Amino acid sequence: MRRARAGAVAPVLLVAERQTAGRGRLGRPWHSTAQPGPAADASLTFSIGMPLAPADWSGLSLAVGVSVAESLDPGGSELRLKWPNDLWTTQDRKLSGILIETALPQAGAALRYLVIGIGINIGPREAAGLNTAPAWLQAFRPGVQAPQVLADVAPPLVRSVLGFAEHGFGAFAECFAARDALRGREVTLSDGDSGLCEGVGPGGELRVKTAAGLRSITSSEVSVRPAEGAGR
Repeated sequence: MRRARAGAVAPVLLVAERQTAGRGRLGRPWHSTAQPGPAADASLTFSIGMPLAPADWSGLSLAVGVSVAESLDPGGSELRLKWPNDLWTTQDRKLSGILIETALPQAGAALRYLVIGIGINIGPREAAGLNTAPAWLQAFRPGVQAPQVLADVAPPLVRSVLGFAEHGFGAFAECFAARDALRGREVTLSDGDSGLCEGVGPGGELRVKTAAGLRSITSSEVSVRPAEGAGR
């Protein structure tokens, strides 16, 4: 982001072999460590930066999630999308997280510089200290390693982002709905509200039917989880 604010807007792919001060959504920490032996490729963390000027940014994180899920699980049997930016397995375990940020390269610029950060668990990971139990890719893609995952995910992701800039979230809405981890389930919100999730709206906003009526949630400052005991 510092590079973009300084005016460097060339597309870039950055891959972290070891990350100890990563940052996820709502400021949550993310770290990965490279070490000798079988655990060397236990995770993959990378960022894609590129200039972009879509007519509407709404739903971008969902479109990114769709692209990553389709690349990792083309058949659709293993991965679900948990609004707004996580990939979960069908057992509600977290495989991947996505963080999206933008910066204005210069005052009055027509485009913004987009940075997409993605962390993917490749091999087994300890659950200690995590809000959601972890999943890992090798559980359903045995033997896969980080370089192959990067090759599988990054090129389609760039194409998807360019497609989003041209067509908006509508081009991804059907695929998101097919993998929606929350639709049809009772959910609780971090602001204390709760209700039945009715999927997402045309702009990627989460729709929750609460006791007070239908609520559309767009704020990235509100987190949502399945209610205790809510079925999948």
